[in-house]
Amino acid sequence: MTVWFVIAVPLVVLLFALFMERVESRLRNVTVQEEEVEEFLEQARPNEVGALYGEGIGSALELFRRRRRSGRASKLRARGPERVQ
Repeated sequence: MTVWFVIAVPLVVLLFALFMERVESRLRNVTVQEEEVEEFLEQARPNEVGALYGEGIGSALELFRRRRRSGRASKLRARGPERVQ
């Protein structure tokens, strides 16, 4: 009986640790910083506010980040390549 206990307890602890790692990775992706939320609330567009209402802060912030990234990329393209002298 003791042998089964010695084998089962580490396996249960290992499975629990693996499960908690998956939960933690999902929470890490959902976690947002206060500055991001403030910036979102100040500069959000209607489709981003709709995503906030319908799908939650994670989806809304993803739309917001994509828009900001594409805006920065277009600004860099408009400036043209910088020459190093």
